[in-house]
Parts: sequence; C-alpha cells; structure tokens
Amino acid sequence: MYLRNPDQQLVKVIVSGPFGVGKTTIVRSLSEIPPLKTEEVMTATGAVVDHLHGVRDKTTTTVGLDYGRVSLADDLALCLFGTPGQQRFHALWKDLTHGALGALILADTRRIADSYEVMGLIEEQGLPYAVALNHFPDSPAYPDAELRKALDLAPDTPLITCDARDRGTSLRALLALAEHLQKLPALEHP
Repeated sequence: MYLRNPDQQLVKVIVSGPFGVGKTTIVRSLSEIPPLKTEEVMTATGAVVDHLHGVRDKTTTTVGLDYGRVSLADDLALCLFGTPGQQRFHALWKDLTHGALGALILADTRRIADSYEVMGLIEEQGLPYAVALNHFPDSPAYPDAELRKALDLAPDTPLITCDARDRGTSLRALLALAEHLQKLPALEHP
C-alpha cells in the first residue's frame, strides 16, 4: 500500500483533449500509483454519438474521469485528473476543473480541429495550459509555427510533442506545463 508523504503539497492538474487522443494512456504512463480509470467498452448505442473518425480501432472510452499522481519533488506532487473527451460528458468539466492550477491538453495532428472545442472549454474555466501533441504512427508532422497558428496559441503557451505511452516524453510534456505555470503571476481561485 502506498502512503502519501503528509508534507507533500498536492496540486491539481487537468489532462484534457478530444475523444481518443490518449488522455487515459498518459495518466496511466505518468502515475506512480495505480491510476483510477472509468473506462467502459464502447457500445453500438454510443457509436451513434461518439464519432470514430480517426480513431476507428478505439474500443473503450472514459465515462467519468481518470486519476493519477506523480511526484515532481519530495514536497510536490501533481494530481492528474483526466477528462472524458466526448461532448456528452462536458457537464462534468466544471466540477473536474474546479481548483485546478492548469491543464495539459493533448492534441492529435491527424485531427487538429477536434482540439478547438476542448481548448475553448479549458479557456472558459480560466485555466492556463500547455499543448502536447500525442504522436501516433501515422501522425503528420508540421512546423511548430503552423501548428501554433492552427491552434491559435499565445506565444508563451508551451507546445510539445510526446508519446502518451512513453513515461519520459509524457513527463517532459507535464514539466513544460509546470514550468509555464511557475512563470505566471499567482492565480486566485474562488
């Protein structure tokens, strides 16, 4: 059984992105504890509303949230809350994002436009974020300047590539978010 260091500060971070982009996978690869997952097998009924364009091999989907934790130092751990990607679960987002310090948004260059709605939701919550392009075997590569323009990113918003299955590149993406958050003025949360 894993017991948390009581002197460790816990910081809530959202892991978000569109349907099928790898949110559950990145939480699983980063978490130092067995992650909480609310994945269920996709059904024929869900296929009517969950468009599988670009993710045809997907057989499960998150129906609540994912949760994991990763220590960045002896006195600091990030609590990772993965959001569901489908629009029908967006009602959960306000509750999931409450109290979060920032968000790591996963994107897929094969379906970059799918990220717009998620980015808008994160921005509506007032959360600073970094964008991590999850690399898939058939992901097209684009220059960063084109991607930044396509995603309408502010100049200081981190844009990084990762493989959600790989802990090293996933941790690099999470650290890019943490460094970005440290540079921002102190945020006030209600």
